[in-house]
Amino acid sequence: MKLVLFDCDGTLVDSAGLIHAVMAQTFADFGKPRPDMSQTKAIIGLTLDIAIARMLGRAHVDDEASAMALRYKENYLPLKERAENPTPLFEGIAPLIEMLAKRDDVLIGAVTGKGRRGLLQVLESHGFTEHFIVSRTADDCPSKPHPAMVMECCHETGMVPADTVVIGDAIYDMQMAKAAGAKAIGVSWGYASVDDLWKAGADAVVSHPREIPAFVPIDTLE
Repeated sequence: MKLVLFDCDGTLVDSAGLIHAVMAQTFADFGKPRPDMSQTKAIIGLTLDIAIARMLGRAHVDDEASAMALRYKENYLPLKERAENPTPLFEGIAPLIEMLAKRDDVLIGAVTGKGRRGLLQVLESHGFTEHFIVSRTADDCPSKPHPAMVMECCHETGMVPADTVVIGDAIYDMQMAKAAGAKAIGVSWGYASVDDLWKAGADAVVSHPREIPAFVPIDTLE
């Protein structure tokens, strides 16, 4: 049996455009220069307050970063509702999830810096809810790369990290997986560079979802 844990933003869905629009509006609301897309992509995967603190150049979350995180949440839904297709799936993700869901030897879960409401919206909008049996979000655990998200998913499902595969596009995903003792598979279609994924400890980096099943071998009877 294998536990396969997917990051969400940059791995399942291409949400950088929406996240950047909300972040830019939030910074403008506080009289800050609007960040560019590269700044936004660099923090996707982190818990929101930590992400904003880093974008402000601060080592720790302070009162202003916390206030901006709250404003971000207020801005998110109105901007999302105005977007034509705010969280499109990356090519090949839908058939990958359907294929893994049919396997009796695979459990599917999510580990994400999104809040729980945001994750549920993504899963529901793409018909994935029934396939993801476990998840941890920014509302549940410390920010990546802390291993808590992986460890708690393992505990809930009765799995061990050695039989767990974490799939993500950010260096924080790779670092989290290795800290937990799980296999780390980076994806090249997300927001971090392939070189950075390797440097962060990736066991492999794939260029298309069709390559992922090779790292989730089918259990066979001895």
